[in-house]
Amino acid sequence: MTLRLTEAEQAALRAQAEAEDISMQEAARRAIREYVARRAHQERVGAAAELITDAHADALERLGR
Repeated sequence: MTLRLTEAEQAALRAQAEAEDISMQEAARRAIREYVARRAHQERVGAAAELITDAHADALERLGR
């Protein structure tokens, strides 16, 4: 896989990698893992909110009056 970055993205990645004393590749891999984990968490929270909203729809309706 080849990852093409803008000059600004590459500079930011390089600066972060240097700050953490890791390679640019490792910094990119960590960022990808964090992004994937954050998106998965957002999906789980959304699904849980939908379940709660459905389960308590009557109460929520009464509160909204």
